[in-house]
Amino acid sequence: MATYVLIPGAGGQAWYWHRLVPELRGQGHDVVAVDLPAGDDSAGLRRYADTVVEAIGGRTGLILVAQSMGGLTAPLVCDRMPVDLLVMLNAMAPVPGESGGAWWENTGQAQAMADHAAREGRSVSAEFDPKEAFFHDVPPDVTAEAFSREEPPQSATPFAEPWPLDAWPGTPTVFLQGRDDRFFPLEFQRRVVRERLGIPVDDMPGGHLVALSQPEELAARLEVYRTRTTSR
Repeated sequence: MATYVLIPGAGGQAWYWHRLVPELRGQGHDVVAVDLPAGDDSAGLRRYADTVVEAIGGRTGLILVAQSMGGLTAPLVCDRMPVDLLVMLNAMAPVPGESGGAWWENTGQAQAMADHAAREGRSVSAEFDPKEAFFHDVPPDVTAEAFSREEPPQSATPFAEPWPLDAWPGTPTVFLQGRDDRFFPLEFQRRVVRERLGIPVDDMPGGHLVALSQPEELAARLEVYRTRTTSR
């Protein structure tokens, strides 16, 4: 049995993982879906990492899954405690000293998103549309539930500080990307991850929120990674 620790992206809601959790528990694993202090302007990345560590408690056999902005937090956890595997999922891959706010321009995310939209015959509106960018492949009832939830907006604080590690931790790391992601397009991620982490990017069906749109497929992919890790 493994312990899957699920770290959400911007907004910090453990709810994001609610369709994946039963899939993993059904395989006999312990699952910790973490709520982050995303609405607290006093909370930076170290507090986010503290929150994850506290949620883990004394559990072992850890597999961290970091969604999107969670890619800024998960390596900090790996630097502080033994983790068997880090799965970066549609994630931001930072470099030492780079703020989360600078990541967007440094990687060319906006241009990559616009180019991807153009290739698909879509236009990117001046006013960002989360339904268009994030929920285009999420079931309508799940989308409706997401937009009915009253949660505080994501604080800018963790985006303003330099990423605090001197280097990427030595934890075995894999990168899994939704091939239909409109926000972080697949080819964009392949380039960024190759340049920054020097590892390949695996892909699966689904957009940016694959835990909502493809929970069964995502669970199956995670189980493949777990099996490879435990068989070493």
